[in-house]
Amino acid sequence: MSDPMLASLSPQDALIAVMIAVSASDEQMRTSELVAIQKIVGHLPVFADYDGDRIRVIAQTVFDLFEEEDGLAALFGLIRDGLPEKLFETAYALACDVASADGAVREAELHMLEEVREELSIDRLHAAAIEWGARVRHLRP
Repeated sequence: MSDPMLASLSPQDALIAVMIAVSASDEQMRTSELVAIQKIVGHLPVFADYDGDRIRVIAQTVFDLFEEEDGLAALFGLIRDGLPEKLFETAYALACDVASADGAVREAELHMLEEVREELSIDRLHAAAIEWGARVRHLRP
């Protein structure tokens, strides 16, 4: 990670990084997932003062870390350092929404969601409720 600005992430940057990581986990960021991220950033109060131009910078950071041998561990270290504990479940909920946005959660996305759950110590019962909420919000007729 060559950008010294990204030695640490703001809470909003960390939330973006989680969403990008889940979307990119299957090596194909779908349009529906990108649109979901844009809508989330444009709508949720946690992003009220966020500079949307940072999304591209954070996305590139995630992609660069995915290319490194221990990049996933480094990414989660940055996320945990930048994210207050009170936003851990928010991060997981946003990750689930992005994974569900295209109507199908793929194996790689499931694995990444499991990583997020473990890295952020999301209680299993809370995780199940969050997952259920994402699933029902993204059902198609």
